[in-house]
Amino acid sequence: MSKSIALLIVFLTFNLMGQAQKSFFPTTQNVGDPAILGKMLFNPESQSYEITGAGTNMWADKDEFFFAARKVNSDFILTSKVDITTKTGNIHRKMGLMIRQTMDVSSPYADLVLHADGLLSLQFRSKKGATTEELKFTEVGTRYLQLERKGSKILARIAQNEQALTSAKEIELPFEGSFFVGLVTCSHDPALTVTGLFSNVRFDVAAAEGVDGYKTPSASRLEILDTETGARKVIYSTTGHIEAPNWSRDGKFLIYNSGGKLYKFDLKKNTPEVINTGIAINNNNDHGISFDGKMIAVSNAVEENGKNYSIVFTLPIEGGTPFRVTEKGPSYWHGWSPDGKLLVYCAERNGDYDVYQNSVKGGQEKQLTKTPGLDDGPEYSADGKHIYFNSTRTGMMQIWRMKPDGSEQEQVTFDNYQNWFAHPSPDGKWLIYISYPSEVAATNHPHNQRVMLRMQPVDGKENKVIAHIYGGQGTFNVPSWSPDSKKVAFVSYTYGELE
Repeated sequence: MSKSIALLIVFLTFNLMGQAQKSFFPTTQNVGDPAILGKMLFNPESQSYEITGAGTNMWADKDEFFFAARKVNSDFILTSKVDITTKTGNIHRKMGLMIRQTMDVSSPYADLVLHADGLLSLQFRSKKGATTEELKFTEVGTRYLQLERKGSKILARIAQNEQALTSAKEIELPFEGSFFVGLVTCSHDPALTVTGLFSNVRFDVAAAEGVDGYKTPSASRLEILDTETGARKVIYSTTGHIEAPNWSRDGKFLIYNSGGKLYKFDLKKNTPEVINTGIAINNNNDHGISFDGKMIAVSNAVEENGKNYSIVFTLPIEGGTPFRVTEKGPSYWHGWSPDGKLLVYCAERNGDYDVYQNSVKGGQEKQLTKTPGLDDGPEYSADGKHIYFNSTRTGMMQIWRMKPDGSEQEQVTFDNYQNWFAHPSPDGKWLIYISYPSEVAATNHPHNQRVMLRMQPVDGKENKVIAHIYGGQGTFNVPSWSPDSKKVAFVSYTYGELE
């Protein structure tokens, strides 16, 4: 549910997929003159980095390793899945993420590295020529690493396979002016090399303290995630702010909103074009396509009695004249019934937000939830047997489901995260939802957060993390499964340079 009026701003956009994809790390350097030179191979199709390096060590008062880097002068969050593919050699061969003041062998630095024996540690040199220090993690064998600079603080997080990132190890280590950030490998043996794969690499610049994501929107990356392999791919980047992709029922295009308008994004051409939505030009991120693929529902801000209210409209998928469904506002669409006859939406009535149902022809709405607190994000399962929604009735935002008439309401998720917007897969097997950390208020789903996409069987309670994202509001609000139930589309955000 979006409680803001869509910003009527036209942004300069550009399509990176129209160009040859390039590495985000243009500087490749063998630091410390290792006997065997390293190399980096960037795969533009998978958007992954295969890196080979040698070097005696990254330790004591000087280092010898291979570095694929980018010059940076801001705070950042660097995240990557890491796999050491070389299976032989010194057990201390390693690879990971680094921030480094200069390319000098004795430069101050901090890195988060995975060793071949499974050891994970935050290593750092506090000043030029000082001896390296180390903070070890108790966990071993992880695959996701995250290194963050936040002012003078350096934070290191790790995630075991398909799990949340752990609480950070933290040090105070100021870096001045410009510095280098990137991917490192070291064989720990001058006569050998080590090769590893960095995938799902994301370099995010978080919003500055106090920045409002509505007033100062960020640049955006439209991404597709393979739910079977966990591989992510950026298909479009824009300096403008886009939100909430739907996947068409024929699999050929996505629909997202930006600046109050809806855009059709052709998945072969990788280009967006505006959809004619008639008078509905203040659309927010609550929109979606009917099961037969012929219609789209939108939530459009309408000014009435001196106030702006989100009202649900429907119109043909190719564009046209919108038909007003809800008389009262605010109403935020979230689901079509499989037969196309009913819509479900979140609406505020008498000071409380609940789930409502109405005919696509309009008329008298039916209230489906009545528990005090916020009930939001209703969406039908493909077989029409359940409506999934999220609710704060337990004190945390958790996923629930009910029968289409509002009966038999039962809780689906049970943990210490704020879980929003569950989307059941077309084949009826899976749920995917977005999870905020517990410190975010249960009633809020803000921009500019470190969030996760998590997936679980529709009749099970065990979930797994399938993506670590900088995003939140606009990332995953609406149905976005591919028709074959193998992929989902979402949006990630950054206030820095785009890949």
